[in-house]
This record gives sequence, C-alpha cells and structure tokens, in this order.
Amino acid sequence: MSELRTARLLLRRWRESDLEPWAAMMADPEVREHLGEPLAREQSDAVVAHMRADFDRRGFGWWALESRESGEFLGRAGLDVVDAGMPFAGVDVGWRLARSAWGHGYATEAGLACLDFGFQTLGLPEIIATTTLANVRSQAVMRRIGMVRDPAADFEDPSVPEGPLRRCVLYRSPRPVPGTIAS
Repeated sequence: MSELRTARLLLRRWRESDLEPWAAMMADPEVREHLGEPLAREQSDAVVAHMRADFDRRGFGWWALESRESGEFLGRAGLDVVDAGMPFAGVDVGWRLARSAWGHGYATEAGLACLDFGFQTLGLPEIIATTTLANVRSQAVMRRIGMVRDPAADFEDPSVPEGPLRRCVLYRSPRPVPGTIAS
C-alpha cells in the first residue's frame, strides 16, 4: 500500500520535493530535542534514502505526512521494524512533525492510521512505541492512541551515547479483539 488517508492527512511515499522541508526539520534544534544533534542536509537526505529503501523492501515504513487541505509537508509517520541490538523486538509506530504542525492533533491522527494499518493490513499481534523519558509530548500522543506504558520494559538505548537521551520508555498496543472498540 503506497498511502493512507485520514480526514486531514495524507501519508504517502516520499517525493524529491520533500527533501528540502525534511532537511529544515532535521536541522531544527527544537524538532531534534529528543533525537540528538541537528542533521546536515546530506545526513537528512541519507535518512530519506534509507526510509525509501526500507519501504520498498518491506512494503511499509515511514510515510511522508502531508496536509490534505493545503498539500503542505508536515513531517513523517509510520511503522518501522525495531533494529537488531535493541532489548526488545517488534514493530514500532512513530511520528516526527515540523514545529508548525505541532499542537494540531496530527500526530494522534497519523498514529491511529498507522495502528489501524498495522493491525488490519499487516495483521501484527502488537505494535510498540518508544521515546526518551523526557519526551512527554510523544508519550501523551501514545496514550491518546490507546497505548499503555510498560515500565518493566523501559530501557537504555544502546545506540545512543551516555546522557539524557539514552533513557527511554516503551508503550504497547496489542491487536484489538474483533468486535471491540479500542479505547
């Protein structure tokens, strides 16, 4: 599936025209607050190339996030297979938005669409989400989309150097039982 649609959002494959606004996001220290140092243009372009290759190989991954009303690039959202070497396995849901898109409910809307795709289309038994301990905004989105924190699974990210970004939390969403309404 190449795209998902919600009431306000289009989650679609990446275009060349996304590279510039994505690079601006990745260079923004506020967007990168819980991710690490801002990225140079070459680094952000390499991230997009990697996301495209993963999507082509698996048939799902990180979609570019666009406003259906204006066509504006808002960021990314999607599902990703957890990297080897992490203290857990599975498929991770996530989002990353430009600052101009913060506070409009886009992460929640995109997150719900991704969960639905993961459970209904991919048939996943569970989807997880992770973020730094200090990223309370993303944790609030995780709760809004029905995920529950698993404190026993909180972890130190081995791919991150020692410091405040290393301590992370893990949220879980099991596949809904058919005929029930997810909270």
